[in-house]
Amino acid sequence: MGYHRAGFDVVGVDFELQPHYPFEFILAPALGALVQALLLDERQFDAVHASPPCKKFTKTGWAYKYGYHDHHGDLLTPCRQMLETADVPWVIENVPGAPMRADVMLCGSQFGLGVRRHRLFEFSEPPFELMAPCAHPKHVVTPLGNPNAARGSRKEWAAAMGIDWMTTAGELSQAIPPAYTEWVGTRLLQQVGAHTL
Repeated sequence: MGYHRAGFDVVGVDFELQPHYPFEFILAPALGALVQALLLDERQFDAVHASPPCKKFTKTGWAYKYGYHDHHGDLLTPCRQMLETADVPWVIENVPGAPMRADVMLCGSQFGLGVRRHRLFEFSEPPFELMAPCAHPKHVVTPLGNPNAARGSRKEWAAAMGIDWMTTAGELSQAIPPAYTEWVGTRLLQQVGAHTL
């Protein structure tokens, strides 16, 4: 949604059906679809946003308790290697602790949102940007995959993240606020413009 608000026509790809996704959607393994889009497809994309699964790198106690790090592979590294061969600007999003260059770290508090959700963004061409630091309010909601550890209800999560089209806690626990990708998208559009000159 954030990229749409920034001015992009958006096409989403996931290997799981996303019934509430509001834009064009391709059901496919993301890395395979990335190869298809970048190397083989006649359809031209101006930019790529990749968000490889974070379970290998997440620092939550839940991840350590259930061995996420041991049971999930690193899809970020092969994704980056593929993107580095692309002839379009790209950005990768993941969690703190992921093996990536943190060009920008965004938090809900930087956008006046009632959610603490730190996410790193690595750009093909890092922007120079000064960001205000996090300033977490006393009450924040915490959408997590484990509903027993999360703070707040699904309705509170949706409001705090600025997402009104997702209907389940599972969807929201995997999402990032559209404000993040709108901010990232405006910088990516600048790179697209420079890239096409």
